[in-house]
Amino acid sequence: MAMEKICNDYEISEKTLALIPAYNLEFGTIAMEGKEEYYVKKTPLELIKHAALIGGAEYDGRRSSMSFLTGIKRKVPIPINPRKNIYAFPTQSPSQMDCHWIFFSHVNHISAAASVSNKETTVLFQNGQKLQLKASAHTLDKQMYRTWMCVKALSGDSPLTP
Repeated sequence: MAMEKICNDYEISEKTLALIPAYNLEFGTIAMEGKEEYYVKKTPLELIKHAALIGGAEYDGRRSSMSFLTGIKRKVPIPINPRKNIYAFPTQSPSQMDCHWIFFSHVNHISAAASVSNKETTVLFQNGQKLQLKASAHTLDKQMYRTWMCVKALSGDSPLTP
């Protein structure tokens, strides 16, 4: 890997597919954007928190709001920038090192990978890119549904909205 590919920062955009935790001394995240990968010094959660601020509110505020509106208490999807339709969900607790962030609008299909354990899943994105994860397809399908609930809650036409 060439050193020039490592970035100090990365701005989450409508093109971001996923943020993958990296176990590397030089970078903390692999950001999937379109067909490109960016190696970023910051962690996925640091990038999510910064993007939430750019989108108009702190991460903790967005998380609390979604929890209130949907009843979701764990692995809460985050409306990073609702005006730009940027919503992401964690694959596990955001405090865990192996937490990936998947960007809802880019997911085409989630399927169980051909493995013995049922704990590996392939995420197929709209552009044909694939991401293999150590999480069950059931868990990721549930996260997709929860993110849809967040989108509906913020659109104002949801029975969930108080």
